[in-house]
Amino acid sequence: MFRGNHPTRVDEKGRLKLPAEFKRRVDELYGPQFYITSMDGKRAQVYPLKEWEQIEASLSKMSPMDPVRKKFQDVTNFYGQMAEMDAQGRVLIPQKLRELAKVTGEVNVLGSQTLLEVVNAELFDAEMKKASGAVELTDVDLMAFADKTKAVA
Repeated sequence: MFRGNHPTRVDEKGRLKLPAEFKRRVDELYGPQFYITSMDGKRAQVYPLKEWEQIEASLSKMSPMDPVRKKFQDVTNFYGQMAEMDAQGRVLIPQKLRELAKVTGEVNVLGSQTLLEVVNAELFDAEMKKASGAVELTDVDLMAFADKTKAVA
């Protein structure tokens, strides 16, 4: 699992250097190939190819005519590209996604279990503080989380 927040940079050529903790995990479990995409254009999602292929396997079970499948593929293909990690542990973020999500310069790389999410550090900080002036989970958030985890168990 990928966990935590690791501030880093996307260089002027659009390359993200994977934080050491995440790179170690990638080296151990996945190898150098990734599919990089987004669901909303606000954050880059860096999937080890093995994880992305599981999503594709789920999609293949849906009808090719299913509008949800079509929309998912349209969005993830619009933002997405294959990438390979270089010898220095860098992956190229697709240009369209870099521009739309503003993932250049200072970024946060967030561990999200089976994928990494890359967000503009300044915009993410502002978003996290916007609702209540501080980054926190409210009692309502925690109760909703508890309800959802019960439903899964």
